[in-house]
Amino acid sequence: MKTKSDFPSINTRRPEGQKPEGTPYRILLVDDSMFVRKQLSQILTSEGFEIAGEAPDGVEGLERYKELHPNVDAVTMDITMPKMDGVTCLGKILEFDKDARIVMISALGKQDLVKKSILLGAKNYIVKPLDRKKVLERIVSAIKG
Repeated sequence: MKTKSDFPSINTRRPEGQKPEGTPYRILLVDDSMFVRKQLSQILTSEGFEIAGEAPDGVEGLERYKELHPNVDAVTMDITMPKMDGVTCLGKILEFDKDARIVMISALGKQDLVKKSILLGAKNYIVKPLDRKKVLERIVSAIKG
C-alpha cells in the first residue's frame, strides 16, 4: 500500500489562516446568531485560523476585544444585533484600537449600513448567506491588506 510519503507534495501550500512563521491568525466572532458563529468557525478553522473568542452582541463583542487585545488579528462583526449593533460596536472598537481589522457581516438589503461601516473604518464586508471562498478571501485581505 502506498503511503503519503510515496507522493511528492507538489501542491503543498500554507493554510490561509497561518502567519508566515506558522502560528494561526486569531479571529473574534461577533454575531447574535449561534448558527452563523458556528459556520464562520468551521470555515476559518478548516483553513488554520484560531477562534480567539465569540460574542452574541456588540456589548460583549467590545468587552471581548478589549480582553483579547492585542492578541486578536481580525473581527467578524454582524451589523444587526441586540444590545449594541455592529456599526456602533465597530466605532467603539476603533476608538479603543485604531488599527483593528474588522470585517462586517450583513444580510442582503443593508447596503447603507455596510457603506457607513466601511466609511467608519471596517476593512471589508461579507453578505449572508456565507460563501466559504468569500469569507476566506475577505478576512485574509483584511488581515494582510
